Amino acid sequence: QVQLEESGGGLVQAGGSLRLSCTVSALAFDSFQMGWFRRAPGQEREFLASISESGYREYYANSATGRSSISRDNAKNTVYLKMNSLKPDDTAVYYCAAGQGTWPPVTNTAYTYWGRGTQVTVSS
Repeated sequence: QVQLEESGGGLVQAGGSLRLSCTVSALAFDSFQMGWFRRAPGQEREFLASISESGYREYYANSATGRSSISRDNAKNTVYLKMNSLKPDDTAVYYCAAGQGTWPPVTNTAYTYWGRGTQVTVSS
């Protein structure tokens, strides 16, 4: 059974940084594009960043550009999202997802598999 498990969330002060991890099992990880999304309270899930199968291509939403960095380690079946200069508006549940399709994969429907999410809370 395919599993995506996020970790690294928690409580952080405004201006701080976090690195989220997502470890994937039972999937040919290096054959899938990976993405990060988030859902803030009362809002729809929002695309943040994606990375190609090899890791050579990255794509970011405007809200993530300049403050976030996506990376992957295919030997560890893990994708990462580093976020800097966090703001209270970044408080959300963060999800990773795996998919195969047209680049860049920015919509929910571009992804087949999803993790359960990890909570990130940014205090002011």
